Amino acid sequence: MDTKSASAEKRFARIVDALSGDDGVTVGGGKRGFGSDALQVNGKIFAMLRRGALVVKLPAARVAELISAGVATPFDAGKGRPMREWATLDERAGRRWLSLGREALAYNRSRD
Repeated sequence: MDTKSASAEKRFARIVDALSGDDGVTVGGGKRGFGSDALQVNGKIFAMLRRGALVVKLPAARVAELISAGVATPFDAGKGRPMREWATLDERAGRRWLSLGREALAYNRSRD
């Protein structure tokens, strides 16, 4: 594991520690593969670590705002097309990871 990945994993672990005690928040879904280590609220993924970057689910307009500001890039789940409500934040946005994780939790909790 390279230093960048280790740093991202430590930063994500801090997010997991901070948010996993909230009502309805779990880590993983008991399955292997996609989402197995993701943060979920009421069974739905709202934040995960992928390739050394934090991926969060936010309103499409907020994702577009983060991309426009240069803080995030679109997330593509490997299907060749970006997902409108998902943003990828690399280490350069690391100081904002926890606040954006909280924002993603609040957004996804409100969707139920």
